[in-house]
Amino acid sequence: MAHNSGFTLIELILVTIIIGILAGMVVMNYGGRVRETQIRAAKGDIATYSNAVDLYALDHNDKYPASLEDLVSGERRYVREIRPDPWGNPYIYKPATDPLKADYQIFSAGPDGVPGNEDDVTSSSKTELTSKK
Repeated sequence: MAHNSGFTLIELILVTIIIGILAGMVVMNYGGRVRETQIRAAKGDIATYSNAVDLYALDHNDKYPASLEDLVSGERRYVREIRPDPWGNPYIYKPATDPLKADYQIFSAGPDGVPGNEDDVTSSSKTELTSKK
């Protein structure tokens, strides 16, 4: 009597299901890591631009720039370039309402590109960087 040592159809289906579940878990974990990395990159950029804005104010008798573009134009460049956020959108700079006070804001509209909702990555000047999510 010949003994067949191959896999049954049920065993193959079970292995395929297990591999599918594991692959799904890997993809979900990867997506979360990418988002975390993008948020960290945005926070780093915002910190860099905030420092540059503060240096600009020191050099201009405590007057803050009207836009981030002021940081890369003029006699002194405070940053090499103003890059888009990790999602390809421009950073949003809200200048100080009082030119002599450091109440400006620099933030990213986040992955959806729409400012003012929970996925924004923000920084109010002189405060800790936060992500609303």
